[in-house]
Amino acid sequence: MISTKTYPPSRFNSFAIQAYRLVLGRILPQSLWRDKIPKEADRKAVNGRFNLEIVSHCWGYANMLTYQLSSFVNYPPTKLQLTVTIFYAEEDLKTKATLDFFAQQSVPNVTWNFQVLSKGKLFRRSIGRNMAARSTTADWVWFTDCDIIFHENCLDSLADSLQHEKGLLFFPEEEKISEMLKDDDPLLIKDAEPQLIDINTENFSFYERNKSRNKARGPFQIAHGDVVRAIGYCEKISMFQTESESWSKCYEDTAFRWLLGTDGEPKKIDGVFHIQHVTKGRYAENSKLSAVRSNIRQSQK
Repeated sequence: MISTKTYPPSRFNSFAIQAYRLVLGRILPQSLWRDKIPKEADRKAVNGRFNLEIVSHCWGYANMLTYQLSSFVNYPPTKLQLTVTIFYAEEDLKTKATLDFFAQQSVPNVTWNFQVLSKGKLFRRSIGRNMAARSTTADWVWFTDCDIIFHENCLDSLADSLQHEKGLLFFPEEEKISEMLKDDDPLLIKDAEPQLIDINTENFSFYERNKSRNKARGPFQIAHGDVVRAIGYCEKISMFQTESESWSKCYEDTAFRWLLGTDGEPKKIDGVFHIQHVTKGRYAENSKLSAVRSNIRQSQK
């Protein structure tokens, strides 16, 4: 991958992000914070088979990642060529073991692309996403999270839906979600050895976003390859390219859509499943912050 400029951790970065959210992102034009977006007439429209890159991060979520990577093995695409890019850190031994296991799986139309980052870069998700955006050779890039499962006919229905499209950003109009799972739920396969596995789809229920959430959220951003190659992922907003000493809340996803000037357009895509879980792997196990965040997630549910 190409090298993109990042910045060391700064105690002022949290303040800068809040200032951006409250002020800068509302009053300054997008063109100050990104390169020029290619005009629609200059963007490539696919006709037939094309290249897709799916980009994900993993820290403390090896069990979730197992489901995601298994879905590519169990339901490989037939109408597109897929590159699976996963960013991880060497210190996360469970994730490394999981990736080592799947690297040995030969899957038709699937190329594994597992990328090591320092924890400081991994914890600011937009750093890895920017690296992938600038270096991708794909026609379309799906930025996602490792608790999303690409089940039966997902990728082939995506291939059908993107034919002849030149739009900036798309997202699946529906998904199926699990209940908010606690740590001891069997679905979470905690501490299991790396393995191929599948979900029981009956454990998931249909969910269609209402108008207030009808947008390309962080794990559901399908962006045109020509566009992300041109502008990266929040590349010129330095606060979102600053390394972090802990996992950072992903405000950059909102910034990315602001830079594009769109919340995206919905597409009919089959087989999108989302594992919801109370405990966040990004927080230290049994920590006060983990407990607080878990309570918040349960209340939101």
